[in-house]
Amino acid sequence: MYYNSTRTKEIRITASEAILQGLSGDGGLFVPEYIPKLEKSLEELSKLSYRETAYEVMKLFLDDFTEEELKYCITNAYDEKFDTPEIAPLVYADGAYYLELFHGKTIAFKDMALSILPYLMTTAAKKNRIKEEIVILTATSGDTGKAALAGFADVKGTRIMVFYPKDGVSPVQKLQMVTQTGDNTSVIGVDGNFDDCQTGVKKLFNDEAFKEELMASGFRFSSANSINIGRLVPQIVYYVYAYCTLLKEEKLPSGGEIDVCVPTGNFGNILAAYYAKRMGLPIRKLICASNENKVLFDFFQTGDYNKNREFILTSSPSMDILISSNLERLIYHIAGNDPERTAGLMKQLSENGEYLIDEKMRSGLSDFEAGYATEEQTAAEIRRVYEDTGYVIDPHTAVASSVVKELREAGALSDLPVVIASTASPFKFARSVMKAAGAGEEEKSDEALVRELASAGGLAVPAAVEELWKAEIRHKKNISIPEMKETVRVFLKEK
Repeated sequence: MYYNSTRTKEIRITASEAILQGLSGDGGLFVPEYIPKLEKSLEELSKLSYRETAYEVMKLFLDDFTEEELKYCITNAYDEKFDTPEIAPLVYADGAYYLELFHGKTIAFKDMALSILPYLMTTAAKKNRIKEEIVILTATSGDTGKAALAGFADVKGTRIMVFYPKDGVSPVQKLQMVTQTGDNTSVIGVDGNFDDCQTGVKKLFNDEAFKEELMASGFRFSSANSINIGRLVPQIVYYVYAYCTLLKEEKLPSGGEIDVCVPTGNFGNILAAYYAKRMGLPIRKLICASNENKVLFDFFQTGDYNKNREFILTSSPSMDILISSNLERLIYHIAGNDPERTAGLMKQLSENGEYLIDEKMRSGLSDFEAGYATEEQTAAEIRRVYEDTGYVIDPHTAVASSVVKELREAGALSDLPVVIASTASPFKFARSVMKAAGAGEEEKSDEALVRELASAGGLAVPAAVEELWKAEIRHKKNISIPEMKETVRVFLKEK
């Protein structure tokens, strides 16, 4: 299996090389030359554990890893770091199946892929005889940052720098990052939003002179964002596992279809579901759920991707994104795997903040439905689901749940089982959740709200949150966007 760039026909590299590079030198993203079909039947897969399912899916995309290497990565990633043996359990509530992707070390779905990426990357470095230290540069809207930091902290031969919008993450998300231990870690607050952070990181990746300067000093860049194929491939696994869980529990007939709804910002998580469908998973519709930053909803309605709009800070900050990087991979596929066409559209986005796809490409979007939820609808959904069922969901999951409810009421969904990707623990957004539930939260500390949430939901406070209140704040630096390059240079010289 080789990987091409979405923007240049001549680029063709192995999976391990793509994982090490993260982003293609031409600014494009790496995509597999074809989407492989599942080799085992769904009935056979339904008898497997999460780890075993991960191997069956990932070996098809990462076939320059030996069986021993890949199983080593999987075994070490999906271990006691997760607080449930299922790794990604399905919980039925309110007429839908919530795929809980927040049982890892940092209580968000990013753990599902970022627990394995350090193992994939260090294994890839050995395979390719890389002598330079790998420098992970990552922009985060809240969850990727902590999950990447936890994965790479003190991993030999790596360093990691995370840039986050200093006023654009939840209090718990920020605490999780700024208290991160590890001599090879650096966390930087940025004056700007997530798109500013992401654009700044991409510019550093594409700065050839800077990369050569660092290479001469023994460093090479890579990424832990979902632009890295090593992040995307592991995310396919949990959709296969969720379907097979329904099959095993006889909630589905053999070959029966499901709908999947994903709260979406950078488009990586739902793209993984799209790849799962193309591998043979019987998914009828992929439902793209947006918050008030509904650039993706508008795109699916009109074919016009336009980031020229107000950036809104919401209670679901991991979705506060106007440049959905992974959408480029979908654009490439619906353009007939045409890198020139894709590069042209991405150039329009870079220069004008907008591009429009034609009717032929729009026909390639038929697998998708789209919806969005306002802040009021999101809060109302948290309250409704809790009052009706006792189940507590975070604001991102509530966006998806609200969209499913609205589509059902409009008759746009059939009676198929719906799997909702539950992307974060409600404890990560305790203030928003308790406010939605009607608790007077203004005068209360974040710790007090966490404890009230635990009491109201009959839940235990996750260790990932409990340990925050006494943790030392180690990362205090805030910068402007133009300072990013020099900040990287200084960090690499300091250590």
